[in-house]
Amino acid sequence: MAAVGYVLVLALIALGLPLALSLKDRVNDEVRSQAHSQAAIVATGAGSLVQPPNETALNRLVRSASETVQGRVLIVDKAGLVLSDSASAETAGSDYSSRPEIAGALQGSSEQFERTSDTLGERILATADPIQAGNRVTGAVRITQSVDEVHAAINKSLLGLGLLALLVLAFALLVAAVIANQISRPIRRLEVSARHFASGEVEEKAEIFGSREQRSLARSFNEMTSRVKRLLKSQSDFVASASHQLRTPLTGLRLRVEALRDDAENEESRAELDSGLAEIDRLSRMVDELLLLSRAGEVDVPGEDLDLGEIAREARGRWNRASGGRTLVLTGADRKDIDAVFSARADLDRILDVLIENAIHYSPEESVVEIQVVPAGIRVLDEGSGIDPEEREAVFQRFERGRSGREGRKGTGLGLAIARELAIPWKAKISVEPRQPAGTIASVSFAKRTDSESSGS
Repeated sequence: MAAVGYVLVLALIALGLPLALSLKDRVNDEVRSQAHSQAAIVATGAGSLVQPPNETALNRLVRSASETVQGRVLIVDKAGLVLSDSASAETAGSDYSSRPEIAGALQGSSEQFERTSDTLGERILATADPIQAGNRVTGAVRITQSVDEVHAAINKSLLGLGLLALLVLAFALLVAAVIANQISRPIRRLEVSARHFASGEVEEKAEIFGSREQRSLARSFNEMTSRVKRLLKSQSDFVASASHQLRTPLTGLRLRVEALRDDAENEESRAELDSGLAEIDRLSRMVDELLLLSRAGEVDVPGEDLDLGEIAREARGRWNRASGGRTLVLTGADRKDIDAVFSARADLDRILDVLIENAIHYSPEESVVEIQVVPAGIRVLDEGSGIDPEEREAVFQRFERGRSGREGRKGTGLGLAIARELAIPWKAKISVEPRQPAGTIASVSFAKRTDSESSGS
């Protein structure tokens, strides 16, 4: 619409400005030509009325001409004395021979020009023609019109032209709006479909309608989403199958190592076999977490309104015995400004388990791990070695464990990746940041819900 409006305005200016100037000149010329013509007509009609003066006929003649030209009409004799005046009878006998237009007409020439009237104190258009009897000048006719009135006539014509241009512009913009809507509507619907697909609705399909190019774009979008859906399903199935197939040999391997440990003859051998069992346990956890990660983001359980205080209390209860000498402290669970959040219970429990497990895992013994309930979220604060600022996003990559993980106990490097994937369908955000003077703050926070979302849940 802006493009159409811009081009149309340029066209109206390019065509309308010369037309307006032409119209202005034409109207001005018509007013001047009419004054000349009327002066000549009056001069012709007054030729037989000036000598001797016929005041009644002259007065009737100047009044009729004044109505026609909408100006003042005045007739003088050859000496420049007023014989008849449409404006006032009191000017009869007054000497007007000093007026330049009358002086020129008494010399036998037609005169017309603009000048300032000393009597009226305004600009006037004065037109004068001689009255002739044969070859002799017997008097003169003068017609005066206000320049402001002439300009008013011109401005009236220009105003009509401007209104016509605005009407054309408004109609063109209306047509442009209809065309723009027809063009943009398929694009807007495709954008909505793309947003839904990006949010995880892999079944989303774009409606195919519009122009040939738009229909082709919609079909290409649907082909892309179908391919992405197949790839995601294939990837998920592969990870699930691989994880499932790995469980059996891992279980057999564990049984064999346990048997070897029972038969070990010295402590050194048993210690090595214990390390092997720990690695097998870590690999088993990794397999389980890979399976969970392959299914993360699939909302196969319905969401519900959850009390963050209750969730935090139960999480503390689950991990209190497995804290390994760390003290788990719960704060803010009874705050009145805590709103319910919308999520699947199992997903939120798993997210919180990841954050608490990491805090216990990387905190020194006899330290305090605080589970803090805040509006629309839960924070877990530990007193460990902390996280480097540049690793705040890197630790969410799969198998990335950060500096603390590389220097401390071994883990799978999948926990935070799983937590973030589980949070996405519920519009939650997982973040980690350094804590001062030492430690890490890990948090899960939910976006503020609108009234429509609250009523819809």
